[in-house]
Amino acid sequence: MAHRLSRTHPFSLQPDPLMHTRGAGAQLPALECRKLNADFQIRIADGEPMGHVYTYSEAKALEQQQQKPGHLADIQSAHRLMARMLDPLRGESVLDIGCGTGLGLSALMDMGLRVSGLDPSPDMIDIAGRRLGNRADLHRGVAEDLPFEDNAFTYAVILNTLEFVDDPVKALEEAFRVAKDRVFIGFMNRHSVLVGGIRAQRVFVRNVYGDARFFSVWELKRMIRALAGSVPLSWRSVTRVPHPLGIFRRHRPPFHLFCKSPVSPFIGIGVTLVPRYRTRPLRLKCRTKPLQDTLTGMARVEWRPQDGSTAV
Repeated sequence: MAHRLSRTHPFSLQPDPLMHTRGAGAQLPALECRKLNADFQIRIADGEPMGHVYTYSEAKALEQQQQKPGHLADIQSAHRLMARMLDPLRGESVLDIGCGTGLGLSALMDMGLRVSGLDPSPDMIDIAGRRLGNRADLHRGVAEDLPFEDNAFTYAVILNTLEFVDDPVKALEEAFRVAKDRVFIGFMNRHSVLVGGIRAQRVFVRNVYGDARFFSVWELKRMIRALAGSVPLSWRSVTRVPHPLGIFRRHRPPFHLFCKSPVSPFIGIGVTLVPRYRTRPLRLKCRTKPLQDTLTGMARVEWRPQDGSTAV
């Protein structure tokens, strides 16, 4: 009995037919995704999107905020952590899921990568297009249904995006589908003081974080294990340390330390994708030639006590 070896998608949530690969635009197993979301206590309302799509005014306000020294230093430290954990090869392709204003795309281009970006907000796409020109391939779409084929990119990046998507489990599953080497996930830590202040502030003030969901490193690790199995992953964090001259110079950016603290404001997880294979028995048909020559070899001799004879 022989076995046929077939490579199905390694992170499918339901069995795929043999030698079948999901293409772009295919429907994902919503029932299984909802079950995983229920396991991780992520509430999804039927017919009511929970994600946030930036408007023109919000996109312009975010672009201006990113130019402030303190905020820009935080973004640059997150990009340095992304470069360390992604460790990409120059010339490879990468998809930035939720590219926003394009700062992450610029950082990926500085690593020598061929970049593509996707965002649901047309205003964010316009800002990113003005920033990058024709150097990036930009698409409008949602993280839960990426318009790309399986293994279309070498790397995928989800940077401060899971907080705003409708279905984080499905977004992770799609990122694992389109990437064939590594995925970097950067997010704001729900157990940090910074996120605690944001969650308290949105009770009184309506802002872009009103619909955001924040995660801990343990929650995301469980999601990744449920989707991808026992794949190699590692995580690091960025901790802000006030500048000693910050008391005298108001706009002095803080220092950033790379460590492994579960209470840091920003955490990055690097996932190395490992393909999984499914086999099934394959019956082989063969014809045997009839024996025409004398059969030689070992023979079993049986003694018959009834008549004292032997049989070969």
